[in-house]
Amino acid sequence: LPPIPLRQNGKRGRVAKSDAHNLWERLKKHETAVLLFARLPHVPFTNNRAERDLRMSKVKQKVSGCFRTRKYAEAYCHISSYLQTMANQGYNPLVAIQMAFSGQLYADRGE
Repeated sequence: LPPIPLRQNGKRGRVAKSDAHNLWERLKKHETAVLLFARLPHVPFTNNRAERDLRMSKVKQKVSGCFRTRKYAEAYCHISSYLQTMANQGYNPLVAIQMAFSGQLYADRGE
């Protein structure tokens, strides 16, 4: 790491550190959380899954301008969450929608 520059006389406030130094300090501070995936196999390497789940609702909001009411935003989240859960369990989205309309909770994956 590059050394942190000394405080100049007459200057107030914090001394600016490099991006590399700030990253190193943050990784050192949160070392156990950063390396948790290496110790526990069920912990994902990144949180990109959560980011990807939110991205579609933000795109929908941008394209349509907004959700007209809170009720419609919540309905969109419920439907999206259901379809993502079923996809994670290996179901085809069309089969999952058919199951929802027929009242089935689970079906054979034989599609």
